[in-house]
Amino acid sequence: MDDQISRGVPHGGVPPGARAGPTGASGDDDGAVAATFCATLVDEWVRAGVRHAVVSPGSRSTPITVALDDDDRVRLHLVHDERSAGFTALGMALATGRPSILACTSGTAAVHFHAAVVEADLAAVPLIVVTADRPPELQGVLAPQTINQRDLYGKAPRWYCEPGPPTAGGAPWWRDLARDALDRAEGNLPGPVHLDLAFREPLSGAVGELPPEREPVERSVKGSPWVLIDEDVARLAEALAGRRGLIVAGVRAAADEAETAALWELADVLRWPVLADAPSGMRVPRDGLVTTSDLLLRHPGFADEHRPEVVVRLGGLLSSKVTAQFLATSTPTQFGFDRFGRCPDPDRVLSATFAVNPSDAARSLLAASPAPAPVGWRSGWVEAESIAREAVALAADRGGGRASEPTVALDVFDAVPSGGNLMVSSSMPVRDLEWFAGARSDVHVYANRGANGIDGITSTAVGIAAAGGRPTVLLTGDVAFLHDVSSLTALRQRRLEMTIVVVDNDGGGIFGFLPQADQLGPAQFERLFGTPHGTDTAAVAKAFGLPTESVNSRAGLQAALAGSIARGGTRVIVVRTDRQANVAEHRRFQQAVAGALDSAP
Repeated sequence: MDDQISRGVPHGGVPPGARAGPTGASGDDDGAVAATFCATLVDEWVRAGVRHAVVSPGSRSTPITVALDDDDRVRLHLVHDERSAGFTALGMALATGRPSILACTSGTAAVHFHAAVVEADLAAVPLIVVTADRPPELQGVLAPQTINQRDLYGKAPRWYCEPGPPTAGGAPWWRDLARDALDRAEGNLPGPVHLDLAFREPLSGAVGELPPEREPVERSVKGSPWVLIDEDVARLAEALAGRRGLIVAGVRAAADEAETAALWELADVLRWPVLADAPSGMRVPRDGLVTTSDLLLRHPGFADEHRPEVVVRLGGLLSSKVTAQFLATSTPTQFGFDRFGRCPDPDRVLSATFAVNPSDAARSLLAASPAPAPVGWRSGWVEAESIAREAVALAADRGGGRASEPTVALDVFDAVPSGGNLMVSSSMPVRDLEWFAGARSDVHVYANRGANGIDGITSTAVGIAAAGGRPTVLLTGDVAFLHDVSSLTALRQRRLEMTIVVVDNDGGGIFGFLPQADQLGPAQFERLFGTPHGTDTAAVAKAFGLPTESVNSRAGLQAALAGSIARGGTRVIVVRTDRQANVAEHRRFQQAVAGALDSAP
């Protein structure tokens, strides 16, 4: 990966001879040169298909900010807080599949991008991060708002480059710099790149003639350049043929309908069930889909009778620890496929991994005509899925009409308009969606499952809504909502079609499911892990001028969702739940499924 994570001056970029000397006397009109330099970068990026930029206000970044604002082909989004800005740009890249530009001024402003850069790295999301900087003569002398930005984001960027303050002599390489950044952001392993751009004063000037354009830029979103070789196809087909197998689909499994269709065709030929997470692209209404694996595999009898001989894992991991433990202890033969070669294996159980688009691998394996699984293998899972889905529906109906966290996931998933987006937070919301929600083929589901953090959740949803042009619903927890509260600044003025559903249980609800809840005394556990914040989340949303309502019943939530989507704009719905009751409520659903399995003929 050394070619993807190089340092310093880019190959084909601005050579050292084009930099100004240490005295800062370049002999150029620095304001005009910087303006023309940045206009050239933006022009080259736009010619390649970049359409969105997120900027946080500041002085030193004036040349790049003005260049972005002056180009009518770019949608410029101003976000006051840099951490929110980073995740907003991330959401835009998730929604479009293309890099977005993320820019800020010098100093600690750039530090606040770090969390989003880490998520972009681990989730393989393309970003072009532009941080303004002071020129070399102001480095190391305690100049205001100046930090050492070299390798600021560690190994997360695909590429770091500090070309030095722009000079007229470097103009022949400006377009190369822009293309190098774009190529590395969109490479075989997409991710963030970091351009550390130093500017001298004056920070504004007239844009001169741009360097001549090179050959026309025709770009498309890159797919995996790798394919299965014939030997791998033969070996895999033999390992899969006639076996009791599972396809486990996490995030990145399928990017579009064609990829989904190819993967399902392989599952149908093999007669294997598919355990699919909501963001996988595979959780569509099909015979063989399993949406309740966490609930089913908590039943010891079912788990013992349905252990596979082979597992094919696509993309990222599922959230369920129960499912992960079942897979880790079931079989020595497991294969991982990921379009970017990011095959997670924390349990170290994968026999082999393949950096290949899963749908391309499926088409290759279909050509080998592998024999199907034994009769009854898939149908056993399908029958159990039907029993579990009915049990979940009955348990939801028998909840006394109150909104619980499992029913919130059910109702929010069902309420997303056809063709709309659903962004789901890490922690409990993503798990509740995986464990309880059903299947839909008309909803785009997103989740930040690179680092699995709760930071920047609302901002990511804002970026998805702003760039995707579709109605967007966010399901998040109260701690994640408060963690990203700066994302609400000026949100009403953005005029997005966005509904934010906050599950408010006054603290960290997920910790009630962990061993600490039983190992520590109640007071200590509550202080260290329950962490009640005592904040009125509805009042917070209203303080930012957002229409907000609080509900605590299923009927109230369903009506609020329908009303918000019908009225349009950005609205917040706060669903109040109880953390202690929430643990019991999840167990009630689990027991309902276990009882239904026990009663099945």
